Amino acid sequence: MRRVLTYGTFDLFHEGHINLLRRAKKLGDYLIVAVSTDEFNAIKGKKAYYSFEARKKILEAVRYVDLVIPENKWEQKIEDVKNYNVDVFVMGDDWKGKFDFLKEYCEVVYLSRTEGISTTKIKQDLGVKDGSDD
Repeated sequence: MRRVLTYGTFDLFHEGHINLLRRAKKLGDYLIVAVSTDEFNAIKGKKAYYSFEARKKILEAVRYVDLVIPENKWEQKIEDVKNYNVDVFVMGDDWKGKFDFLKEYCEVVYLSRTEGISTTKIKQDLGVKDGSDD
């Protein structure tokens, strides 16, 4: 079984999130999504509209997602790749090069983002100012 892992906040769930998850799932048989906890978002200077538990429930309802785990710290990625026997690590291409250190453990793929949509843009369009991104 080929296992794929991706990370994100996944707040204000939108078409770009679906596209990322659909494309990530095509890279393997089993998709694991690590979702930033509220506490980790605070460390990153981000504030999600939905709580961790709500974002986790939303992701668990998406047909492409097989398992949702919490992201508690930046440093857990190597541990997660090893513990979940991950074959492919996937992130949006806005992170290109940032996770190349994982190539020692698995394949690393950066997927292009869906043009014209992001949580940041939605929040900006709504006039929300909190420094958050996708």
